[in-house]
Amino acid sequence: MRDYDEVTAFLGEWGLFQRLIFFLLSASIIPNGFNGLSSVFLTATPEHHCRVPDSANLSSAWRNHSIPLRLQDGQEVLHSCRRYKLATLANFSARGLEPGRDVNLTQLEQEGCLDGWEFSQDVYLSTIVTEWNLVCEDDWKAPLTISLFFVGVLVGSFISGQLSDRCGRKNVLFVTMGMQTGFSFLQVFSTNFEMFTVLFVIVGMGQISNYVAAFVLGTEILGKSARIIFSTLGVCIFYSFGYMLLPLFAYFVRDWRMLLLALTVPGVLCALLWWFIPESPRWLISQGRFKEAEEIIYKAAKINGIVVTTTIFDPTELQDLSSQKQQSHSILDLLRTRNIRMVTIMSIILWMTISVGYFGLSLDTPNLHGDVYMNCFLSAVVEVPAYIMAWVLLQHLPRRYSIAAVLFLGGSVLLFMQLLPPDLYYLTTVLVMVGKFGITTAFSIVYVYTAELYPTVVRNMGVGVSSMASRLGSILSPYFVYLGAYDRFLPYILMGSLTILTAILTLFLPESFKTPLPDTIDQMLRVKGIKHRQSPSHTRVLKDEEESPTILKNTAF
Repeated sequence: MRDYDEVTAFLGEWGLFQRLIFFLLSASIIPNGFNGLSSVFLTATPEHHCRVPDSANLSSAWRNHSIPLRLQDGQEVLHSCRRYKLATLANFSARGLEPGRDVNLTQLEQEGCLDGWEFSQDVYLSTIVTEWNLVCEDDWKAPLTISLFFVGVLVGSFISGQLSDRCGRKNVLFVTMGMQTGFSFLQVFSTNFEMFTVLFVIVGMGQISNYVAAFVLGTEILGKSARIIFSTLGVCIFYSFGYMLLPLFAYFVRDWRMLLLALTVPGVLCALLWWFIPESPRWLISQGRFKEAEEIIYKAAKINGIVVTTTIFDPTELQDLSSQKQQSHSILDLLRTRNIRMVTIMSIILWMTISVGYFGLSLDTPNLHGDVYMNCFLSAVVEVPAYIMAWVLLQHLPRRYSIAAVLFLGGSVLLFMQLLPPDLYYLTTVLVMVGKFGITTAFSIVYVYTAELYPTVVRNMGVGVSSMASRLGSILSPYFVYLGAYDRFLPYILMGSLTILTAILTLFLPESFKTPLPDTIDQMLRVKGIKHRQSPSHTRVLKDEEESPTILKNTAF
Protein backbone atom coordinates (compact mmCIF):
# COMPACT_ATOMS: atom_id res chain seq x y z
CA MET A 1 0.00 0.00 0.00
CA ARG A 2 1.22 3.47 -0.86
CA ASP A 3 1.03 6.36 1.57
CA TYR A 4 -0.24 9.87 0.90
CA ASP A 5 3.18 11.41 0.17
CA GLU A 6 3.93 8.72 -2.39
CA VAL A 7 0.58 9.10 -4.13
CA THR A 8 0.87 12.91 -4.44
CA ALA A 9 4.61 13.01 -5.23
CA PHE A 10 3.80 14.06 -8.83
CA LEU A 11 2.76 17.52 -7.54
CA GLY A 12 6.36 18.37 -6.67
CA GLU A 13 7.62 20.05 -3.50
CA TRP A 14 7.52 23.78 -4.25
CA GLY A 15 5.13 24.49 -7.10
CA LEU A 16 2.77 27.46 -7.38
CA PHE A 17 0.11 25.64 -5.35
CA GLN A 18 2.51 24.96 -2.46
CA ARG A 19 3.77 28.54 -2.50
CA LEU A 20 0.18 29.86 -2.34
CA ILE A 21 -0.69 27.59 0.59
CA PHE A 22 2.53 28.53 2.38
CA PHE A 23 1.98 32.29 2.17
CA LEU A 24 -1.82 32.30 2.61
CA LEU A 25 -1.72 30.16 5.74
CA SER A 26 1.22 32.16 7.09
CA ALA A 27 -0.73 35.37 6.38
CA SER A 28 -3.66 34.02 8.41
CA ILE A 29 -1.30 33.98 11.41
CA ILE A 30 -0.63 37.75 11.24
CA PRO A 31 -3.69 38.78 13.34
CA ASN A 32 -2.51 36.42 16.08
CA GLY A 33 0.62 38.55 16.47
CA PHE A 34 -1.22 41.69 17.51
CA ASN A 35 -4.24 40.10 19.20
CA GLY A 36 -2.03 38.04 21.48
CA LEU A 37 -0.09 41.04 22.78
CA SER A 38 -2.61 43.87 22.31
CA SER A 39 -2.87 44.01 26.12
CA VAL A 40 0.50 45.84 26.09
CA PHE A 41 -1.47 48.95 25.07
CA LEU A 42 -5.03 48.08 26.09
CA THR A 43 -4.10 47.57 29.76
CA ALA A 44 -1.28 50.16 29.99
CA THR A 45 -1.18 52.34 33.11
CA PRO A 46 -0.32 56.00 32.40
CA GLU A 47 1.15 58.30 35.02
CA HIS A 48 -1.57 59.34 37.44
CA HIS A 49 -2.29 61.00 40.75
CA CYS A 50 -5.27 61.81 42.93
CA ARG A 51 -7.81 64.26 41.54
CA VAL A 52 -8.28 67.45 43.53
CA PRO A 53 -11.79 68.83 42.80
CA ASP A 54 -12.44 72.54 42.31
CA SER A 55 -14.88 72.40 45.22
CA ALA A 56 -11.93 71.92 47.61
CA ASN A 57 -11.47 75.74 47.73
CA LEU A 58 -7.67 75.64 47.70
CA SER A 59 -5.33 78.40 46.70
CA SER A 60 -3.07 77.70 43.72
CA ALA A 61 -0.11 77.16 46.07
CA TRP A 62 -1.93 74.57 48.18
CA ARG A 63 -3.40 72.89 45.08
CA ASN A 64 0.13 72.50 43.69
CA HIS A 65 1.26 70.89 46.97
CA SER A 66 -1.83 68.76 47.62
CA ILE A 67 -0.13 65.54 46.41
CA PRO A 68 2.74 64.10 48.50
CA LEU A 69 5.98 63.09 46.81
CA ARG A 70 7.55 59.64 46.74
CA LEU A 71 10.90 58.29 45.57
CA GLN A 72 10.84 56.30 42.31
CA ASP A 73 13.95 55.20 40.42
CA GLY A 74 16.00 57.73 42.36
CA GLN A 75 13.66 60.65 41.57
CA GLU A 76 10.86 62.33 43.49
CA VAL A 77 7.50 61.99 41.74
CA LEU A 78 3.89 62.64 42.71
CA HIS A 79 2.30 59.87 44.74
CA SER A 80 -0.13 57.83 42.65
CA CYS A 81 -2.50 56.74 45.40
CA ARG A 82 -2.36 59.30 48.22
CA ARG A 83 -3.10 62.96 48.78
CA TYR A 84 -3.05 65.26 51.79
CA LYS A 85 -6.41 65.61 53.56
CA LEU A 86 -8.22 68.31 51.61
CA ALA A 87 -10.17 69.53 54.64
CA THR A 88 -6.89 70.31 56.42
CA LEU A 89 -5.43 72.01 53.34
CA ALA A 90 -8.58 74.11 52.89
CA ASN A 91 -8.27 75.30 56.50
CA PHE A 92 -4.61 76.31 55.96
CA SER A 93 -5.53 78.01 52.69
CA ALA A 94 -8.32 80.01 54.35
CA ARG A 95 -5.92 81.18 57.07
CA GLY A 96 -3.39 82.38 54.48
CA LEU A 97 -0.67 79.92 55.50
CA GLU A 98 1.90 78.92 52.89
CA PRO A 99 3.01 75.31 52.23
CA GLY A 100 6.58 74.57 53.19
CA ARG A 101 7.13 77.96 54.81
CA ASP A 102 4.34 77.99 57.44
CA VAL A 103 3.41 74.33 57.38
CA ASN A 104 5.67 71.23 57.33
CA LEU A 105 4.09 69.04 54.63
CA THR A 106 5.72 65.81 55.84
CA GLN A 107 3.70 65.98 59.07
CA LEU A 108 0.30 66.34 57.38
CA GLU A 109 -2.25 63.55 57.47
CA GLN A 110 -2.91 61.78 54.16
CA GLU A 111 -5.94 60.11 52.58
CA GLY A 112 -6.76 58.00 49.54
CA CYS A 113 -7.98 59.23 46.17
CA LEU A 114 -11.57 59.80 47.26
CA ASP A 115 -12.43 61.80 44.13
CA GLY A 116 -10.79 59.56 41.57
CA TRP A 117 -7.60 60.09 39.58
CA GLU A 118 -6.13 62.33 36.93
CA PHE A 119 -4.34 60.37 34.20
CA SER A 120 -1.65 61.73 31.92
CA GLN A 121 -2.64 61.71 28.23
CA ASP A 122 0.88 62.27 26.92
CA VAL A 123 1.12 58.68 25.68
CA TYR A 124 -2.38 57.18 25.82
CA LEU A 125 -5.68 58.95 25.38
CA SER A 126 -7.41 56.11 27.19
CA THR A 127 -6.89 52.49 28.28
CA ILE A 128 -9.08 50.14 30.27
CA VAL A 129 -7.07 51.25 33.30
CA THR A 130 -8.04 54.91 32.87
CA GLU A 131 -11.64 54.05 31.97
CA TRP A 132 -12.35 51.88 35.00
CA ASN A 133 -9.71 53.25 37.42
CA LEU A 134 -7.74 50.02 37.71
CA VAL A 135 -5.04 51.56 39.92
CA CYS A 136 -3.97 51.57 43.57
CA GLU A 137 -6.20 49.08 45.41
CA ASP A 138 -7.44 47.73 42.06
CA ASP A 139 -4.10 47.64 40.25
CA TRP A 140 -4.14 43.82 40.37
CA LYS A 141 -7.02 43.74 37.88
CA ALA A 142 -4.99 44.75 34.82
CA PRO A 143 -2.50 41.84 35.08
CA LEU A 144 -5.44 39.56 35.95
CA THR A 145 -7.02 40.47 32.61
CA ILE A 146 -3.86 39.36 30.78
CA SER A 147 -3.56 36.17 32.84
CA LEU A 148 -7.17 35.25 32.08
CA PHE A 149 -6.51 35.81 28.38
CA PHE A 150 -3.82 33.14 28.65
CA VAL A 151 -6.26 30.93 30.57
CA GLY A 152 -8.39 31.14 27.42
CA VAL A 153 -5.32 30.17 25.41
CA LEU A 154 -4.84 27.16 27.71
CA VAL A 155 -8.46 26.05 27.26
CA GLY A 156 -8.25 26.59 23.50
CA SER A 157 -5.13 24.42 23.38
CA PHE A 158 -7.11 21.54 24.87
CA ILE A 159 -10.11 21.72 22.55
CA SER A 160 -8.57 22.88 19.26
CA GLY A 161 -6.98 19.57 18.34
CA GLN A 162 -10.13 17.57 19.06
CA LEU A 163 -12.30 20.01 17.10
CA SER A 164 -9.87 19.94 14.20
CA ASP A 165 -9.90 16.13 14.09
CA ARG A 166 -13.69 15.99 14.22
CA CYS A 167 -14.81 18.97 12.12
CA GLY A 168 -11.93 19.48 9.71
CA ARG A 169 -8.90 21.75 9.65
CA LYS A 170 -10.34 24.42 7.37
CA ASN A 171 -13.65 24.70 9.23
CA VAL A 172 -11.96 25.09 12.60
CA LEU A 173 -9.45 27.58 11.16
CA PHE A 174 -12.11 29.98 9.89
CA VAL A 175 -14.64 29.48 12.69
CA THR A 176 -12.03 30.23 15.36
CA MET A 177 -10.62 33.09 13.29
CA GLY A 178 -14.13 34.55 13.23
CA MET A 179 -14.40 33.84 16.95
CA GLN A 180 -11.21 35.79 17.64
CA THR A 181 -12.24 38.71 15.43
CA GLY A 182 -15.89 38.77 16.50
CA PHE A 183 -15.28 38.76 20.23
CA SER A 184 -12.51 41.35 19.85
CA PHE A 185 -15.13 43.52 18.16
CA LEU A 186 -17.57 42.94 21.03
CA GLN A 187 -14.88 44.05 23.49
CA VAL A 188 -15.11 47.51 21.95
CA PHE A 189 -18.55 47.83 23.56
CA SER A 190 -17.52 46.59 27.02
CA THR A 191 -19.29 48.48 29.77
CA ASN A 192 -17.14 47.27 32.65
CA PHE A 193 -13.96 45.43 33.53
CA GLU A 194 -15.73 42.11 34.04
CA MET A 195 -17.35 42.13 30.59
CA PHE A 196 -14.05 43.03 28.93
CA THR A 197 -12.21 40.24 30.74
CA VAL A 198 -14.75 37.50 29.95
CA LEU A 199 -14.66 38.44 26.26
CA PHE A 200 -10.85 38.47 26.39
CA VAL A 201 -10.85 34.86 27.63
CA ILE A 202 -12.91 33.84 24.57
CA VAL A 203 -10.58 35.80 22.29
CA GLY A 204 -7.68 33.80 23.76
CA MET A 205 -9.48 30.54 23.03
CA GLY A 206 -10.01 31.54 19.40
CA GLN A 207 -6.49 32.91 19.03
CA ILE A 208 -4.68 29.68 19.83
CA SER A 209 -7.25 27.47 18.10
CA ASN A 210 -6.90 29.14 14.70
CA TYR A 211 -3.11 29.18 15.12
CA VAL A 212 -3.03 25.43 15.70
CA ALA A 213 -5.52 24.77 12.87
CA ALA A 214 -3.42 26.79 10.40
CA PHE A 215 -0.26 25.05 11.57
CA VAL A 216 -1.72 21.55 11.17
CA LEU A 217 -3.36 22.39 7.83
CA GLY A 218 -0.07 23.63 6.42
CA THR A 219 1.95 20.65 7.60
CA GLU A 220 -0.60 18.23 6.13
CA ILE A 221 -0.89 19.90 2.70
CA LEU A 222 2.75 20.81 2.08
CA GLY A 223 5.48 18.37 1.09
CA LYS A 224 8.36 17.42 3.34
CA SER A 225 10.86 20.19 2.47
CA ALA A 226 8.24 22.98 2.44
CA ARG A 227 6.70 21.56 5.61
CA ILE A 228 9.92 21.97 7.55
CA ILE A 229 10.30 25.63 6.59
CA PHE A 230 6.61 26.33 7.23
CA SER A 231 6.76 24.70 10.68
CA THR A 232 9.86 26.51 11.89
CA LEU A 233 10.04 29.80 10.01
CA GLY A 234 6.80 30.48 8.13
CA VAL A 235 4.27 30.73 10.94
CA CYS A 236 6.77 32.19 13.42
CA ILE A 237 8.02 35.04 11.24
CA PHE A 238 4.52 35.98 10.06
CA TYR A 239 3.46 36.02 13.72
CA SER A 240 6.29 38.51 14.28
CA PHE A 241 5.05 40.62 11.36
CA GLY A 242 1.69 40.86 13.11
CA TYR A 243 3.47 41.76 16.34
CA MET A 244 5.30 44.55 14.46
CA LEU A 245 1.96 45.97 13.26
CA LEU A 246 0.69 46.31 16.84
CA PRO A 247 2.77 49.39 17.84
CA LEU A 248 2.07 50.92 14.43
CA PHE A 249 -1.69 50.69 15.01
CA ALA A 250 -1.30 51.85 18.62
CA TYR A 251 0.83 54.87 17.65
CA PHE A 252 -1.86 56.31 15.39
CA VAL A 253 -4.89 55.13 17.41
CA ARG A 254 -4.41 55.97 21.08
CA ASP A 255 -7.92 55.40 22.36
CA TRP A 256 -8.30 51.77 23.48
CA ARG A 257 -11.75 51.25 21.96
CA MET A 258 -10.74 52.62 18.57
CA LEU A 259 -7.47 50.66 18.71
CA LEU A 260 -9.35 47.43 19.36
CA LEU A 261 -11.69 48.24 16.49
CA ALA A 262 -8.74 48.84 14.16
CA LEU A 263 -7.16 45.53 15.20
CA THR A 264 -10.28 43.62 14.12
CA VAL A 265 -10.08 44.82 10.49
CA PRO A 266 -7.26 42.44 9.36
CA GLY A 267 -9.19 39.54 10.87
CA VAL A 268 -12.23 40.45 8.75
CA LEU A 269 -10.04 40.60 5.64
CA CYS A 270 -8.71 37.11 6.39
CA ALA A 271 -12.22 35.78 5.75
CA LEU A 272 -11.47 36.23 2.03
CA LEU A 273 -8.93 33.41 2.31
CA TRP A 274 -11.82 30.91 2.55
CA TRP A 275 -12.01 30.73 -1.25
CA PHE A 276 -8.27 30.12 -1.65
CA ILE A 277 -7.36 27.73 1.19
CA PRO A 278 -8.54 24.13 0.69
CA GLU A 279 -9.36 21.49 3.25
CA SER A 280 -6.61 19.04 4.16
CA PRO A 281 -6.72 16.09 1.72
CA ARG A 282 -5.13 13.95 4.43
CA TRP A 283 -8.03 14.69 6.79
CA LEU A 284 -10.59 14.04 4.06
CA ILE A 285 -8.99 10.66 3.38
CA SER A 286 -9.05 9.82 7.08
CA GLN A 287 -12.81 10.46 6.93
CA GLY A 288 -13.24 8.28 3.84
CA ARG A 289 -14.02 11.29 1.61
CA PHE A 290 -11.71 10.27 -1.23
CA LYS A 291 -13.65 12.09 -3.97
CA GLU A 292 -13.28 15.49 -2.28
CA ALA A 293 -9.59 14.87 -1.58
CA GLU A 294 -9.09 13.92 -5.21
CA GLU A 295 -10.73 17.14 -6.43
CA ILE A 296 -8.35 19.23 -4.32
CA ILE A 297 -5.32 17.39 -5.72
CA TYR A 298 -6.66 17.85 -9.28
CA LYS A 299 -6.90 21.60 -8.67
CA ALA A 300 -3.41 21.64 -7.18
CA ALA A 301 -2.04 19.83 -10.22
CA LYS A 302 -3.77 22.30 -12.53
CA ILE A 303 -2.27 25.28 -10.64
CA ASN A 304 1.17 23.66 -10.88
CA GLY A 305 0.70 23.08 -14.61
CA ILE A 306 0.57 19.29 -14.30
CA VAL A 307 -1.83 17.22 -16.39
CA VAL A 308 -3.41 14.28 -14.53
CA THR A 309 -5.30 11.71 -16.58
CA THR A 310 -5.68 8.86 -14.10
CA THR A 311 -7.45 8.35 -10.79
CA ILE A 312 -5.31 9.64 -7.94
CA PHE A 313 -6.75 7.90 -4.90
CA ASP A 314 -7.80 4.27 -4.93
CA PRO A 315 -9.51 3.40 -1.62
CA THR A 316 -8.42 -0.23 -2.00
CA GLU A 317 -4.77 0.75 -2.44
CA LEU A 318 -4.30 3.90 -0.35
CA GLN A 319 -3.65 3.41 3.31
CA ASP A 320 -6.66 4.59 5.28
CA LEU A 321 -5.19 6.56 8.17
CA SER A 322 -8.31 6.29 10.27
CA SER A 323 -8.18 2.48 10.28
CA GLN A 324 -4.73 2.22 11.82
CA LYS A 325 -4.76 0.61 15.23
CA GLN A 326 -2.31 2.01 17.70
CA GLN A 327 -1.43 0.85 21.16
CA SER A 328 -3.31 2.79 23.80
CA HIS A 329 -1.27 4.99 26.13
CA SER A 330 -2.23 7.34 28.96
CA ILE A 331 -0.65 10.38 30.53
CA LEU A 332 0.63 8.10 33.31
CA ASP A 333 3.10 6.66 30.80
CA LEU A 334 4.98 9.98 31.04
CA LEU A 335 5.80 9.03 34.62
CA ARG A 336 6.16 5.25 34.29
CA THR A 337 9.96 4.94 34.47
CA ARG A 338 12.49 7.04 36.30
CA ASN A 339 14.04 8.22 33.05
CA ILE A 340 10.85 9.42 31.31
CA ARG A 341 9.68 10.92 34.61
CA MET A 342 12.84 13.03 34.82
CA VAL A 343 12.49 14.08 31.17
CA THR A 344 8.88 15.12 31.78
CA ILE A 345 9.64 17.12 34.93
CA MET A 346 12.62 18.87 33.34
CA SER A 347 10.65 19.62 30.17
CA ILE A 348 7.82 21.17 32.19
CA ILE A 349 10.28 23.42 34.04
CA LEU A 350 12.04 24.34 30.79
CA TRP A 351 8.85 25.27 28.94
CA MET A 352 7.36 27.19 31.85
CA THR A 353 10.51 29.25 32.43
CA ILE A 354 10.92 30.09 28.75
CA SER A 355 7.27 31.15 28.53
CA VAL A 356 7.56 33.37 31.62
CA GLY A 357 10.63 35.04 30.10
CA TYR A 358 9.16 35.48 26.62
CA PHE A 359 5.81 36.94 27.67
CA GLY A 360 7.26 38.78 30.65
CA LEU A 361 9.69 40.71 28.44
CA SER A 362 7.04 41.26 25.76
CA LEU A 363 4.51 42.67 28.24
CA ASP A 364 7.12 44.78 30.03
CA THR A 365 7.99 46.99 27.04
CA PRO A 366 5.78 49.90 28.27
CA ASN A 367 7.92 50.08 31.42
CA LEU A 368 11.20 50.59 29.52
CA HIS A 369 12.62 54.08 29.19
CA GLY A 370 12.10 55.79 25.87
CA ASP A 371 9.23 55.68 23.42
CA VAL A 372 6.83 52.85 24.28
CA TYR A 373 5.86 52.30 20.64
CA MET A 374 9.45 52.02 19.46
CA ASN A 375 10.29 49.65 22.32
CA CYS A 376 7.37 47.40 21.38
CA PHE A 377 8.40 47.47 17.72
CA LEU A 378 11.98 46.52 18.61
CA SER A 379 10.68 43.68 20.77
CA ALA A 380 8.85 42.35 17.69
CA VAL A 381 11.70 42.92 15.23
CA VAL A 382 14.22 41.05 17.38
CA GLU A 383 12.13 37.89 17.03
CA VAL A 384 12.88 37.57 13.30
CA PRO A 385 16.66 37.01 13.69
CA ALA A 386 15.86 34.83 16.73
CA TYR A 387 13.77 32.46 14.61
CA ILE A 388 16.42 32.40 11.91
CA MET A 389 19.09 31.67 14.52
CA ALA A 390 16.94 28.84 15.90
CA TRP A 391 16.70 27.34 12.41
CA VAL A 392 20.49 27.50 11.95
CA LEU A 393 21.15 25.94 15.36
CA LEU A 394 18.64 23.16 14.71
CA GLN A 395 20.38 22.32 11.46
CA HIS A 396 23.98 22.28 12.67
CA LEU A 397 24.45 22.11 16.46
CA PRO A 398 23.46 19.87 19.40
CA ARG A 399 20.10 20.71 20.95
CA ARG A 400 20.84 20.95 24.66
CA TYR A 401 23.98 23.02 24.18
CA SER A 402 22.10 25.35 21.83
CA ILE A 403 19.23 25.89 24.26
CA ALA A 404 21.58 26.24 27.25
CA ALA A 405 23.71 28.79 25.39
CA VAL A 406 20.85 31.06 24.33
CA LEU A 407 19.23 30.80 27.77
CA PHE A 408 22.55 31.73 29.42
CA LEU A 409 22.75 34.69 27.05
CA GLY A 410 19.20 35.82 27.84
CA GLY A 411 19.45 35.29 31.58
CA SER A 412 22.86 36.84 32.11
CA VAL A 413 22.03 40.11 30.33
CA LEU A 414 18.83 40.43 32.39
CA LEU A 415 20.81 40.00 35.61
CA PHE A 416 23.47 42.44 34.43
CA MET A 417 20.89 45.22 34.01
CA GLN A 418 20.73 46.01 37.73
CA LEU A 419 24.46 46.90 37.65
CA LEU A 420 24.03 49.63 35.03
CA PRO A 421 24.07 53.31 36.04
CA PRO A 422 20.47 54.62 36.07
CA ASP A 423 21.17 57.17 33.32
CA LEU A 424 22.14 54.55 30.69
CA TYR A 425 18.56 54.10 29.52
CA TYR A 426 19.34 53.06 25.97
CA LEU A 427 21.81 50.40 27.04
CA THR A 428 19.12 48.98 29.33
CA THR A 429 16.77 48.69 26.37
CA VAL A 430 19.48 47.01 24.29
CA LEU A 431 20.06 44.43 27.03
CA VAL A 432 16.33 43.70 27.27
CA MET A 433 16.22 43.10 23.52
CA VAL A 434 19.26 40.79 23.72
CA GLY A 435 17.49 38.89 26.50
CA LYS A 436 14.34 38.67 24.37
CA PHE A 437 16.45 37.39 21.45
CA GLY A 438 17.95 34.59 23.54
CA ILE A 439 14.66 33.47 25.09
CA THR A 440 12.78 33.62 21.77
CA THR A 441 15.48 31.49 20.14
CA ALA A 442 15.13 28.94 22.95
CA PHE A 443 11.33 29.00 22.52
CA SER A 444 11.72 28.00 18.86
CA ILE A 445 14.21 25.21 19.54
CA VAL A 446 12.38 23.66 22.47
CA TYR A 447 9.41 22.51 20.35
CA VAL A 448 11.67 20.37 18.17
CA TYR A 449 13.89 19.23 21.03
CA THR A 450 11.01 18.06 23.22
CA ALA A 451 9.41 16.14 20.36
CA GLU A 452 12.75 14.40 19.72
CA LEU A 453 13.12 13.33 23.35
CA TYR A 454 9.79 11.53 23.63
CA PRO A 455 9.13 8.18 21.92
CA THR A 456 6.55 7.87 19.16
CA VAL A 457 4.00 6.15 21.38
CA VAL A 458 3.68 9.17 23.70
CA ARG A 459 5.18 12.00 21.62
CA ASN A 460 1.95 13.94 21.15
CA MET A 461 1.15 13.55 24.82
CA GLY A 462 4.61 14.63 25.96
CA VAL A 463 4.66 17.76 23.83
CA GLY A 464 1.07 18.49 24.87
CA VAL A 465 1.92 18.37 28.59
CA SER A 466 4.98 20.55 28.01
CA SER A 467 2.89 23.01 26.00
CA MET A 468 0.40 23.14 28.87
CA ALA A 469 3.28 24.08 31.18
CA SER A 470 4.10 26.86 28.73
CA ARG A 471 0.54 28.19 29.05
CA LEU A 472 0.86 28.17 32.83
CA GLY A 473 4.06 30.20 32.45
CA SER A 474 2.26 32.75 30.28
CA ILE A 475 -0.52 33.00 32.89
CA LEU A 476 2.09 33.83 35.56
CA SER A 477 4.09 36.27 33.40
CA PRO A 478 1.89 39.39 33.94
CA TYR A 479 2.54 39.17 37.66
CA PHE A 480 6.30 39.11 37.11
CA VAL A 481 5.82 42.43 35.31
CA TYR A 482 3.52 43.60 38.13
CA LEU A 483 6.41 43.21 40.61
CA GLY A 484 8.15 46.05 38.78
CA ALA A 485 5.85 48.47 40.59
CA TYR A 486 7.72 47.64 43.80
CA ASP A 487 11.24 47.39 42.40
CA ARG A 488 12.07 48.24 38.79
CA PHE A 489 14.70 45.51 38.45
CA LEU A 490 12.90 42.79 40.40
CA PRO A 491 11.18 41.24 37.31
CA TYR A 492 14.53 41.10 35.48
CA ILE A 493 16.31 39.58 38.49
CA LEU A 494 13.66 36.86 38.82
CA MET A 495 13.42 36.11 35.10
CA GLY A 496 17.19 36.19 34.68
CA SER A 497 17.80 33.88 37.64
CA LEU A 498 15.16 31.38 36.54
CA THR A 499 16.47 31.42 32.98
CA ILE A 500 20.07 30.69 34.04
CA LEU A 501 19.01 27.94 36.45
CA THR A 502 16.94 26.37 33.67
CA ALA A 503 19.91 26.61 31.29
CA ILE A 504 21.97 24.58 33.77
CA LEU A 505 19.13 22.07 34.14
CA THR A 506 18.97 21.67 30.35
CA LEU A 507 22.53 20.34 30.30
CA PHE A 508 21.32 17.22 32.15
CA LEU A 509 18.80 16.34 29.42
CA PRO A 510 19.78 13.75 26.77
CA GLU A 511 21.22 14.92 23.44
CA SER A 512 18.99 14.10 20.46
CA PHE A 513 20.96 15.72 17.62
CA LYS A 514 21.55 13.25 14.76
CA THR A 515 20.19 10.34 16.76
CA PRO A 516 17.30 8.05 15.79
CA LEU A 517 13.88 9.06 17.05
CA PRO A 518 12.78 6.59 19.76
CA ASP A 519 9.70 4.47 19.07
CA THR A 520 9.22 3.03 22.56
CA ILE A 521 9.86 4.22 26.09
CA ASP A 522 12.72 1.70 26.41
CA GLN A 523 14.47 3.30 23.41
CA MET A 524 14.53 6.78 24.94
CA LEU A 525 17.88 8.46 25.49
CA ARG A 526 18.87 8.68 29.14
CA VAL A 527 18.98 11.71 31.39
CA LYS A 528 22.56 12.57 32.38
CA GLY A 529 23.55 11.38 35.83
CA ILE A 530 21.09 8.49 36.00
CA LYS A 531 22.66 5.03 35.96
CA HIS A 532 20.99 2.63 33.58
CA ARG A 533 21.48 -0.50 31.57
CA GLN A 534 21.48 -0.08 27.82
CA SER A 535 18.31 -1.57 26.34
CA PRO A 536 19.04 -4.11 23.59
CA SER A 537 16.04 -2.76 21.69
CA HIS A 538 17.67 0.65 21.30
CA THR A 539 18.84 0.00 17.77
CA ARG A 540 16.07 1.17 15.49
CA VAL A 541 16.98 3.93 13.01
CA LEU A 542 14.19 5.92 11.38
CA LYS A 543 15.80 7.20 8.21
CA ASP A 544 12.80 9.27 7.10
CA GLU A 545 12.78 11.22 10.36
CA GLU A 546 16.43 12.19 10.59
CA GLU A 547 15.48 15.80 9.85
CA SER A 548 13.88 16.39 13.21
CA PRO A 549 11.61 19.38 12.45
CA THR A 550 9.37 17.07 10.39
CA ILE A 551 8.10 15.51 13.55
CA LEU A 552 6.29 18.74 14.29
CA LYS A 553 3.64 17.67 11.80
CA ASN A 554 2.39 15.24 14.46
CA THR A 555 2.47 17.64 17.40
CA ALA A 556 0.20 20.51 18.41
CA PHE A 557 1.26 23.77 20.02
